[in-house]
Amino acid sequence: MTIDEVTLDYPDEVVTAAHVRYVTLPGVAGPVALVTLDNGHDHTRPSTFGPAGLRRLLAAVDEIEAHDPPVAAIAVTGKPFIFSVGADLGFRSSITEADRLRPSLDALGRLGHDAFARLGSGRLGGRNLESGRKVPTFALVNGAALGGGLELALHCDYRALSTGIPALAFPEVFLGLVPAWGGTQLLPNLIGADRAVSVIVDNALSQNRTLRGSTAFELGIGDVLLAPADFLEEALAWVGRVLRGEIDPVAERRPVQRGDAWAEAVARGRALADARLHGAAPAAYRALDLIALAETADRDSGFAAETQALADLSVSGELAAGLYAFDLVQKRAKRPAGGPDPALARPVTKVGVVGAGLMAAQLALVFAHRLEVPVVLTDIDADRLDAGVANVHREIDNLLLRHRISPDQANRYKANVTGSRTVDAFADADLVIEAVFEDLAVKQAVFAELEAVVAPTTVLLTNTSALSVTEMAARLEHPERVAGLHFFNPVSVLPLVEVVRAARTDDATVATTLAVARTLKKDAVLVADAPAFVVNRLLTRFLGEVLGAAEQGTPIEQVDHALDPLGLPMSPLVLLSLVGPAVALHVAQNLHATFPDRFRAPTSLARLVEAGRGSVYTTGPDGAQIVDPEAAAALRSATGAPRSATGAQPPTAAEVREAALRALAEEIHLMLAEKVVAEAADIDLCMILGAGWPFHLGGITPYLDRTGISEAVTGERFAPPGIATPPR
Repeated sequence: MTIDEVTLDYPDEVVTAAHVRYVTLPGVAGPVALVTLDNGHDHTRPSTFGPAGLRRLLAAVDEIEAHDPPVAAIAVTGKPFIFSVGADLGFRSSITEADRLRPSLDALGRLGHDAFARLGSGRLGGRNLESGRKVPTFALVNGAALGGGLELALHCDYRALSTGIPALAFPEVFLGLVPAWGGTQLLPNLIGADRAVSVIVDNALSQNRTLRGSTAFELGIGDVLLAPADFLEEALAWVGRVLRGEIDPVAERRPVQRGDAWAEAVARGRALADARLHGAAPAAYRALDLIALAETADRDSGFAAETQALADLSVSGELAAGLYAFDLVQKRAKRPAGGPDPALARPVTKVGVVGAGLMAAQLALVFAHRLEVPVVLTDIDADRLDAGVANVHREIDNLLLRHRISPDQANRYKANVTGSRTVDAFADADLVIEAVFEDLAVKQAVFAELEAVVAPTTVLLTNTSALSVTEMAARLEHPERVAGLHFFNPVSVLPLVEVVRAARTDDATVATTLAVARTLKKDAVLVADAPAFVVNRLLTRFLGEVLGAAEQGTPIEQVDHALDPLGLPMSPLVLLSLVGPAVALHVAQNLHATFPDRFRAPTSLARLVEAGRGSVYTTGPDGAQIVDPEAAAALRSATGAPRSATGAQPPTAAEVREAALRALAEEIHLMLAEKVVAEAADIDLCMILGAGWPFHLGGITPYLDRTGISEAVTGERFAPPGIATPPR
């Protein structure tokens, strides 16, 4: 089937135009055709390539071929701040007929290869050019270049990079795809297989890590690095020097090592994929196969293999879930479902933080940095208060050392962060958040003390991870101005905040809290005041099944790796170590008290805390991580006898995995019935942003639907077929 036989029309495509103008450079015979990619929007809507955009690019090449006089070279750049961020992912999401998926993606792959190769090869024909004459091509990468945008740049003979590039990457593997417009073939042959594995696989699996312009240049992706100011003018001057033969960028490139070095790079990539994914998602492995092929394949064969991989992956559940997750993070996270009118939000010009411990200091830092307002910490212990303020100041210095803020900002932030022994300092605060010990009576006392000194309109927030916000506010004169703002640790890294609406929280308080979260550059999900909210409730139910198997005698290593086939960012017991057994115990106790039929009594967790073990693992004599024998003993049943002693066998890894997934399906179903969140999509968003669960799971509900667990446990799917799963 040819491209013309497949309908590639996409009515919702924001078409990227390829504007051509002709530039005369000193000492260069003939004009340079400058192609500018621009979708007509500002930098908030980056340029992408859908079917129509690719045809516009081909039309631009047609125009350049016909130009009289013939061009000396072709240069491609982007609109301000953006080069191109690749394929329009909405095209794949728009295909709802199963029989169209593979042929449509196959045709799009070939169309992209044709458009990029025709421009990039520079072998133009036409009435004014000798057929097949080589015309040098240049990519002037002025801004973000992702996926297909980076591939277009790689097709060109030479590349100028701006130091102002905020993000350069191949995110395809992160989403469940492979770079399929030349990336897997061109990049390793430019910078070597090892660096290509890092860019295509390692970075993608590291939460879609991106490169800045200077780092990309150091890797060898660019031939020259230029400052953002006057970038286009300077880049064209560089083009002129190349065309006049004054410089030879190709001679400056590092030689690419082949043979054993290439094989070792691919092997490193496979080991990395195994460690991160355990075979859970196919895209990384297909990308590595293509990188291996790139060592010896000619371009046509390599490009054909990319198109085949794209077509194969187009029908995978991992891709459907990845695109769904991408849409959640890019759209739903920016507009929390169920929120009140944003116009109701009140201004926040001063913030109070009750407490001066580690979490309080993290909160003070993010408020001072993002809101740029005075922040006052308070604590009854003078030494702890001084240490808390000093901790914030030290982190401000770290931001300065990492060039995240200017010296002027650092001085201003430090001046804004102060301490007070009494809550009187909050009298003129617009928002106060408490981060004290997780005890309901303590938090109620804190809020009562605050209400006596703050203004009637001051928003009072709690960072509780499990306690009832409604009960905290029940004794106050104005419970309507109390809400939850649950951050995840570490505060500076994890993007999620759960905004908790208590029984009597008013719209103005919710609107203000959501507005503050947005200013803090956090993604908020609005949740009802239910036990442990979303993330902690699901992780605790999940972990309870895992610990229950350990109590019944399943070996610790087997228990901890039972969920490996899901490709989670860390195993359950490593997660337990990160959260801290004491914190996990507190949440588990609360949930067991509320839902004793579903949440196991955390007896083994209590024994682990009593034994003073912060982790199930320790370091062995050879430096390797091993199971701590005392921790393992604490996690076994109270009698020390495994279930096998009573005649039954301990759960296998497969049984542990099934029990954990069935528990998740049941709990999510109940949470939706309780209206803890508006939709299952909000639960998925919470698990992606708050727990780091991978895109290839779509959070979790698409995976439960795809594997049939949802219907087996609850009698229904969380979403119809075709939404986050391939259409049937």
